[in-house]
Amino acid sequence: MRSSSFVLMSVLVVTSQTVFAQTREETTKTLNEMRSTGKMAEIPLIPQTGTKANAIKKNLESIKLPPGFKISLYAIVPDARHIAVGPQGVMTIVSTRKNKIYAVTDRTKSGTAEEVKQFAPTLGDLTIPDGVCFSRDGFLYVTEQNALWEFPAAEFFYESPDVVINPIVKAGELIPKSEESYNHTSHACTVGPDNKIYFTLGQPFNVPPKDKTELYSNVGIGGIVRVDRDGKNREVFARGIRNSVGLAFNPKDKVLWFTDNQVDGMGDDIPPGELNRAPNANLNFGFPWYGGGKVRTTEYKDETPPADAVFPQVETVAHAADLGMSFYTGKMFPKKYQGAIFSAQHGSWNRTEPVGARVMVTYLKEDGTVDKMEPFAQGWLTADGEYTGRPVDVQSLRDGSLLVADDFAGALYRITYSAR
Repeated sequence: MRSSSFVLMSVLVVTSQTVFAQTREETTKTLNEMRSTGKMAEIPLIPQTGTKANAIKKNLESIKLPPGFKISLYAIVPDARHIAVGPQGVMTIVSTRKNKIYAVTDRTKSGTAEEVKQFAPTLGDLTIPDGVCFSRDGFLYVTEQNALWEFPAAEFFYESPDVVINPIVKAGELIPKSEESYNHTSHACTVGPDNKIYFTLGQPFNVPPKDKTELYSNVGIGGIVRVDRDGKNREVFARGIRNSVGLAFNPKDKVLWFTDNQVDGMGDDIPPGELNRAPNANLNFGFPWYGGGKVRTTEYKDETPPADAVFPQVETVAHAADLGMSFYTGKMFPKKYQGAIFSAQHGSWNRTEPVGARVMVTYLKEDGTVDKMEPFAQGWLTADGEYTGRPVDVQSLRDGSLLVADDFAGALYRITYSAR
């Protein structure tokens, strides 16, 4: 495990063997002391042209959007998952569920990325770095399978293989090692209006055994956890969540929303997926008593569910796999979309008739609750039941266009609008 090579010292230098970290208060005065490790003269770029790019562009011709909208290839990014757009608009970080994260740059603001390269390659391989998020003051946070890292000034040091890094939750301490899982691990993160880091923790079972209840409740496995930006004051914000892979705060009323994936193996049409609203802390969203929506799980059908269980704002198509989400804060799209939620449906993996592989839009009422959800971009699932792409996350660029990550095609798409 890489954690054994992390040592705290006063100078911040990163190599593939050793990471030197320090307190945030010292960061400003020492950022200019960084020096090259000499391990990598230049970071290799991911090719953005060729046969693969042409094939993806061809597939995008089949995507259906509302009138006035257009989708195009923004960048080829291997295994692209969650998107974190830098607050200065310098670059975008893209996560994977493998061992790397990538920096994507459109220097000329042409609407197409000019450079895609691995972020911080001298760190060596990461372990399922699925969650990425920026603070408003430019700190990048990355959730691994069992760790939480901070990268100060990431937008401005991404060009170098050397980076400043700080272990917010050290490797092996996010959850008990006995509960580590490849599929249901730590996923999305965001920095809330209270300046705390929020992240989701999936649980390593389809439905957990009853002897795990107390442990999971205490740790926040199958929930949403928040910590101060220095890792202190950890608390479980929400429980009763099976496997959330997307969360975002509504900028209008500061309320947290999140998606949740339902129990597998109960049939094609049950239980439904979920889009949830958490107006305050310490709410229980019903899992494992409920497998999705109000459908009871077989394993807990004889157990009494929490009387105060909170049910979803939207019950989505069963097994469509609702993942990343964001609130649209741009001005490029028509008024009806401003303040709406865009979310990705990754597509089913074990349904006899595949569903999903599309981007949804959810409109809200004036009181901040759901009005309706409908498809926004679809066509990655062909009539023959084959996937040409599988959307994972949706985030806005500063110009108001919308980025969509696709881990099946290994790409980012850009959706724009122009009035006719």
